[in-house]
Amino acid sequence: MLPQLTRNIARPQFVRTFRTSMPSFVAAGDKIPSTTLFESSPGNSVNLAEETSNGKSVIIGVPGAFSPACSASHVPGFLSRLREFNDKGYHKFFIVSVNDAFVMKAWGGQLLGNIDGDQISFLADPQGEFVSALDLKFDATKVFGNERSKRYALLVEDGKVTESFVEPDNTSVDVSDAEKVLSQL
Repeated sequence: MLPQLTRNIARPQFVRTFRTSMPSFVAAGDKIPSTTLFESSPGNSVNLAEETSNGKSVIIGVPGAFSPACSASHVPGFLSRLREFNDKGYHKFFIVSVNDAFVMKAWGGQLLGNIDGDQISFLADPQGEFVSALDLKFDATKVFGNERSKRYALLVEDGKVTESFVEPDNTSVDVSDAEKVLSQL
């Protein structure tokens, strides 16, 4: 009879993990992050934490300048309702996208046309640092070639978010539509 050989075979250990909590997107009470954005050129930096520290502001996040929904309905919806927002005390508007400053300047010029743009800033977040700090970045490589901003609107008072309207599918114009945002004021 042959002696029985025992083998010590390492068995792989499987660990199952899953997330049980909801994503932690920006929410009411959060402070606007202190990151550098750019208006019109890479030499003109803007810090939204400082710009929104006093008074009421609206920050509108879009996946991409010149993209169909951003250009046809989302941003134009806010532009056409400026007076209604002004009547509610909102006088500063910031449109933010993960694009370069030159693209944002050209897009802003096209959308504003003959609208007085003194209260409206088109800001570039070229590295996505601002939207990352807000947990509002998503992988858009199939469409835009890189990570981009979810579509959103934030109501801000004295540097803190009072209401956030983030599209659950990242790109639709529903939750963050200007009319729906106004209906919450």
